[in-house]
Amino acid sequence: MNQAISLVEDQPVTDTGKCNLCGRCVDACVTGAREIIGQEMSVGQVMNEVEKDVIFYDQSGGGVTFSGGEPLMQPEFLLALLNQCQEQEIHTAVDTSCYAQPEIVKMISEKTDLFLCDLKHTDSTVHKRFTGVENNLILDNIKHLSAAGKKIVLRIPVVPGFNDDQANIEATGKFAASLLMVSKVSILPYNRGGIEKSARLTADTEPMQTEPPDEEKMKSVAEILSKYGLEVKTGG
Repeated sequence: MNQAISLVEDQPVTDTGKCNLCGRCVDACVTGAREIIGQEMSVGQVMNEVEKDVIFYDQSGGGVTFSGGEPLMQPEFLLALLNQCQEQEIHTAVDTSCYAQPEIVKMISEKTDLFLCDLKHTDSTVHKRFTGVENNLILDNIKHLSAAGKKIVLRIPVVPGFNDDQANIEATGKFAASLLMVSKVSILPYNRGGIEKSARLTADTEPMQTEPPDEEKMKSVAEILSKYGLEVKTGG
């Protein structure tokens, strides 16, 4: 045992610096409160799951969405899956932050039908303050995807106190409107569902303390973006 788990205000908290993901805490938890989520799978095993729904893809015109986490963190595995889907004529979408090296994005784009690209903030300084990285790489990758003729849906989480001010929404609208291949913008109201989970998993991060945007704010954001000629959808 690495003594990675301690009680903080009567709640178990994991020190990620000590945890080596051995899973012994799961075996030792007599209440069954801890469990390992997820499993390692081969490309073939994943495709077996994908193929179970082919009849629904055919009927709905839909397909497979690869998300995460961040799917571009496993580019070789993702590429292998995309190749398999392409061989079977299964429509593919990749849900990504676009924070990856351009050569990875280019490689994946050649086998992907649709990109769902997150866009958190247009100002690089603000983006780095809240996410830890600048946004130049993200914006450039989205531009390159559009220039390459890849269909894009921009997904914007609306987070009060972070990116819901009019200046940023206007800048977001201008950026989206400059991209020929942006077919839609989805605005996603922030929710607090991750705060409790974060507290259970680690004490290393301090979640942003804010409230979800109300209906009026979401309507205002949609109206601003719509004036740039964008198709805007709330949620999804």
